[in-house]
Amino acid sequence: MRTSKGSKSRQSTVTQGPTLIFSALVALTLPLALLQEPATPAVPQATEALRIFVDCPPFECDLDFLRTEVTFVNFMRDRTDSQVHILVSTQRTGAGGREFTLAFMGQGAMEGRGDTLRYASKPTDTDDDVRRGLARTLKFGLLRFVAGTPVADRITVSYEAPAAAAGSQVRQRLDPWNYWVFRIGGNTFLNGEAQQSRRSVSVNLSANRITEAWKISSSLSGRDSYSRFDLDSVTRFINTSHNYGGNLQVVKSAGPHWSFGGEASVSSSTFNNQDLRARVAPALEFDLFPYSESTRRSLRFNYSIGASYVNYHETTIFSKDTETLFNHEVEVALDLTQPWGSAGISLNGSQYLHDLSKVNFGIFGNLQWRVVRGLSLNIGGQYSIVRDQLSLPAAGATPEEILLQRRQLATNYSYFMSLGLSYTFGSIYNNVVNPRFGGGGRSFFF
Repeated sequence: MRTSKGSKSRQSTVTQGPTLIFSALVALTLPLALLQEPATPAVPQATEALRIFVDCPPFECDLDFLRTEVTFVNFMRDRTDSQVHILVSTQRTGAGGREFTLAFMGQGAMEGRGDTLRYASKPTDTDDDVRRGLARTLKFGLLRFVAGTPVADRITVSYEAPAAAAGSQVRQRLDPWNYWVFRIGGNTFLNGEAQQSRRSVSVNLSANRITEAWKISSSLSGRDSYSRFDLDSVTRFINTSHNYGGNLQVVKSAGPHWSFGGEASVSSSTFNNQDLRARVAPALEFDLFPYSESTRRSLRFNYSIGASYVNYHETTIFSKDTETLFNHEVEVALDLTQPWGSAGISLNGSQYLHDLSKVNFGIFGNLQWRVVRGLSLNIGGQYSIVRDQLSLPAAGATPEEILLQRRQLATNYSYFMSLGLSYTFGSIYNNVVNPRFGGGGRSFFF
């Protein structure tokens, strides 16, 4: 293949561009890395203070805030350098808040010492309320470990006593809402330019009541979307779509391992070619571990069988405009949150009873594993065998609907996978917070 001299020059410039930028960055940052600045630890007694490692996802815990609030310990970058490993796991509460479970695990000289504390936020709490409550709980849990260190001499514990009148009237108050929590929300989105525009409107409602004995969850949601594309001065493509749905789930606790209940749902979706789909299905579930341990480990077996009525928007590939379907589903799911990381895997399958060949089997897994000191591995993936696409329209999909992913397409399988590695090295201390210039810095990708 012949290439002009000008093309070669441009190709060479494009190829060398990332290399030159990377070399320039190295040349600028290397002298800074060699600068020796006297260490100024956030904790004055760096050698005496308890060394801890807070193991919590950044989107759940404000780690910068914890470092600035809990100043009587040393925060470590790697758990192997710590004396106390604090594993934080979370789950939603019935009221809509979050319950944080903090497992304190001693290491090294602290081996064998441990504790577990819980903090539950309210649904009306702000992010600042939540992080302050978490910091307070972290301080409580650390006191028993700090008590045997030299830093203990510089710690004081205070108590704010309630007013006498208020203290004498403390009693259990009745909940006027009887544990019911309601939410309503909406969202609108609009963007565009000369040759294209998009807009969408969505609303959602929910009503939940969750106690130790019962779990009742209900929701309504809807979304309308509009897209416009001008292919040229005379050709315009306009697409509208909607997705409406309602769901009701009722679950009764039957001991520490068993629960039973059912689900009812109704939906309408242009993507799935369904004007109306209504389904009712009873279900039974068994957890090998007690539900009280669900934040750390869970192995669930769930089975349901149900009936559905479907009214299609367009005649399907099986010449159906309406039909009543019966199917059953089974799911096995394992979730673990441990000091080495977290892992989860689930197997699920469904089958239509009128035609046993119409099945759907899937496997999903994720792993966050600290392989060795500083090295972490993240893997996630899903694979499904699809043999149950009963609602595909006989007319098929237009090229525009295919490109814009506005229609469900025929397939025998679906999958996704992600793989990531990260390695961190350097100073073992992680106490300092510096938010200047946005704090996070910039990343360059080639």
